[in-house]
Amino acid sequence: MVRHGQLIGVGEDAVAEYKRLHVEAWPKVLEMISACNIRNYSIFLKEPENLLFAYFEYVGTDFEGDMARMAADPVTQDWWSHCMPLQRPLETRAAGAWWAEMEEVFHHD
Repeated sequence: MVRHGQLIGVGEDAVAEYKRLHVEAWPKVLEMISACNIRNYSIFLKEPENLLFAYFEYVGTDFEGDMARMAADPVTQDWWSHCMPLQRPLETRAAGAWWAEMEEVFHHD
């Protein structure tokens, strides 16, 4: 299992809509997340900075392949078409990334 932490901004005027979308997350999107070996997935909001912190655990053996499968899913693409305009990617994210991946510097069970 590999833990992932990611960061992205959300527009000040988009916070309420982003929350609403996630309270009513589409079942097919949630099924795809699970099918792509992601577990324990959470998104936290830090206001007033309007930063979203995502945490998930990847339990598969081919992260790139699973992420490609998720990205190719038409329902997920439709979901992203609603979420992505609300988000504000960080300028310091890796090339080709939408969310900025974070380095884990400490963990305790």
